[in-house]
Amino acid sequence: MTTAPKREEPNAIVARGLTRRFGDLVAVDQLDLTIPRASVYGFLGPNGSGKTTAIRLLCGLLEPSAGEVTVLGLEMPQMAEKLRRRIGYMTQRFSLFEDLSVRENLEFMGEIYSLPGRARRQRVDELLELYRLTRQAKQRAGTLSGGQRQRLALAAAVLHEPELLFLDEPTSAVDPENRREFWESLFQLSDAGTTILVSTHYMDEAERCHALAILDRGRLMAEGAPRKLMDDIDAVVVEIETPYPRRAREAITTLEGLLSVAQLGTQLRALFSRESQEPLHRVQTAVSSSAPESTASVQLVRANLEDVFVAVTRHSPKARPVETGSG
Repeated sequence: MTTAPKREEPNAIVARGLTRRFGDLVAVDQLDLTIPRASVYGFLGPNGSGKTTAIRLLCGLLEPSAGEVTVLGLEMPQMAEKLRRRIGYMTQRFSLFEDLSVRENLEFMGEIYSLPGRARRQRVDELLELYRLTRQAKQRAGTLSGGQRQRLALAAAVLHEPELLFLDEPTSAVDPENRREFWESLFQLSDAGTTILVSTHYMDEAERCHALAILDRGRLMAEGAPRKLMDDIDAVVVEIETPYPRRAREAITTLEGLLSVAQLGTQLRALFSRESQEPLHRVQTAVSSSAPESTASVQLVRANLEDVFVAVTRHSPKARPVETGSG
């Protein structure tokens, strides 16, 4: 009699009511997550929103104050030791040995994961080539550029071919070009079957994710595919192009239903609640009155992720902005 093969859990992470308190501070508050395998999932939020604490809970590095979480079919934190060989973790700050060479760092990580000598050397050579570090193989890690350090840290995190990769704001110290290259590497890993959870405070990076969770003050404010979040926003976005943006801004700040207004050069982007009456007409009237000698362009436009963030956190009195970034 043959035994039917064990069916693989379709979700890499399932969390229900996940909570972590530090004294009176609730760092993660009743977090519910379902993250499918082989996807790139993002945590978007400002510093202090609970992204890093959530990742540490999912890794089994922290014990939850309440709730439950299963990662790769293993209950956390009870089975954290079994999980560790199946995940990779890249922290915000470069955490490898600066006095060791690039190759020595990777060889050392291979020993930690108990990779046999020949297989370890082959894997190190493969990663040096893949992440364009062959020429720097003998160079001390402390002398690498920001982009090279980032590629080395990623190589170390995937050395043992983990099923799940956690990346905690991995691009905060690199330029836009290196960030784009880094994300190409992530998509290659995802296409090969690796599940990736990446935290960021850059809007453009969040848009690259298959799905994301917007966090603020430890709470899940919105979740879904970036395009769907933008399509389903509970707000109206009005774009104003004017040679006198400061005047226009002052004119519309008192309009009923205004949630936020941001200036980008000579352009203003105003966010109104869905309940506000005729926001386009009222903005046109206010802007025309502020500078009757000029011609302004006022139109309804599609929401972006920054608009979504403002809309879903507007009831949080101290919500902080995230960065739009570039690349």
